[in-house]
Amino acid sequence: MEIIDSFLLGLIQGLTEFLPISSSGHLVLGEAILGGKLDKSITFEVVVHFGTLCSILIYYRQKIIDILSSLWELLLNPTEFSNKASTDSNIKLSGFILLSMIPALIVGLTLKETIENIFLDPFPVSIMLLVTGTILFATQYRNHFPHDLKAGSAFGIGLAQAFAILPGISRSGSTISLGLYLGVKREKVANFSFLMVIPVIAGAMLLEVIDMVSMGIPMASFWSLLIGFLTSFISGYFALKYLIIMLQSKGIHPFAWYCWAVGLVGLIYFW
Repeated sequence: MEIIDSFLLGLIQGLTEFLPISSSGHLVLGEAILGGKLDKSITFEVVVHFGTLCSILIYYRQKIIDILSSLWELLLNPTEFSNKASTDSNIKLSGFILLSMIPALIVGLTLKETIENIFLDPFPVSIMLLVTGTILFATQYRNHFPHDLKAGSAFGIGLAQAFAILPGISRSGSTISLGLYLGVKREKVANFSFLMVIPVIAGAMLLEVIDMVSMGIPMASFWSLLIGFLTSFISGYFALKYLIIMLQSKGIHPFAWYCWAVGLVGLIYFW
């Protein structure tokens, strides 16, 4: 893989993984526009996904430490489960994350390959980007967020995450949007959206690592892999930070115009 390809793919992965504009959709359109000439190996996919995973872990490091500490205390004192489940916010959040994973796990194990094969064509991906834009745009009409995160809303957000398996549907956009539609406080729904994806990315990356090990690790591509990792990590961190700030100040509906523009260009270009 060329250095420039590594940089571009790492940048696309880092920016679009967190901004509500669909990383999978951009990769499908990017490869189609470039004639499918981007050499995206399994090893490279593992590395750039690891980069974005690291960006979340660094950004939420204190919250993750708090969650792990609470889980460790619960492990040492399992008899306190009923008490801690109702009083410890970190234990509650852990339960909500597990609950949100159920839809994505079911869809990922049963439909992932079929859906990805259908959406290899950039034309339907362009249509899905238009759908993402509409989902984002509608959030501007929800201005009251009185609720905390609950089990029902966590499961609903998990359904939105499963829906985002469609290339062109943004994972962060659909999960945050549904949380806002349900009236969950902006900060809580944003943080939950990105914390809930940690086990999803880690699980998907583990499957890729298994494939990578079976095929062998091409050490000759060290510099390309390093650049891909650093680019996805750095761009992912700042994209995540920017989105949190923008959500709290303006919301995420301005990204709708970008999704509509890319979707329309895709429809015209691939007609």
